[in-house]
Amino acid sequence: MTPLRRGLDIQVRVVKALMVRELITRFGRENIGFLWVMVEPLLFAVLVGILWRFEKGAMDHGISVIAFVATGYIPLVLFRTSISRSVGALTANASLLYHRQVKILDLVLVRFIIEFIGHSMAYIFIASLLIAVSEFPVPTDMSVFMLGWLYWGLFTLSVCLICAALSEMSDIVEKVFPVTVYMMVPFSGTFFMASWLTRSFARVVSYSPPVHAMEMMRSGIFGPAVAPQYDLFFPLTVILPLMLLGLALCRRVRRTMVVE
Repeated sequence: MTPLRRGLDIQVRVVKALMVRELITRFGRENIGFLWVMVEPLLFAVLVGILWRFEKGAMDHGISVIAFVATGYIPLVLFRTSISRSVGALTANASLLYHRQVKILDLVLVRFIIEFIGHSMAYIFIASLLIAVSEFPVPTDMSVFMLGWLYWGLFTLSVCLICAALSEMSDIVEKVFPVTVYMMVPFSGTFFMASWLTRSFARVVSYSPPVHAMEMMRSGIFGPAVAPQYDLFFPLTVILPLMLLGLALCRRVRRTMVVE
């Protein structure tokens, strides 16, 4: 076995062990345990969908209102919850860095993976349920949807790395991050399609990677019922620099952290 393969295997085992520890710490061994991760996005999506159904009717712009809300709100809750979990994550688990195999990146990655898996399960569950009652279309192109979901996850992870590092540098981050998350809503594509906007506003939101990811997801689900506007590769031009910035900040924080 090559050193690279051996090192990768070790890190995979470390991440798995940290995930088990995190799950037991957060949810214990009773009731439904890890499944609680998918309860919050489900509740948000269902309640907001019902409200929109009463306000706008069954259909809006030719698509199901409840399906539209579900496809937007679950990714938004993933972003909000992941950022919330990343703030203070390094301090809360700093003692684990005593072990040489545990890296600072693992502490952020584990919390994100748990949220990503939980919200993916919520997405699948609510889509299956709504398809059964004819409130959600059968996806027309799963490859486009999966690419959009992947881009959304990578963007969320990159922001998590930055927030985790900055929260160690200043306590102010913990106070202002809720405002920052809600400021992201107009630039997430949660409540609109780019084709519904005026040309000037559509041009502004086209610089937001989450909008492209959301347009891809809805294109893969609704197909010709919507007119998506996205660039397959533009999100990477923003996500990769953000990811590198987050990794650099985490590396800087690690040099100053005191492990007890």
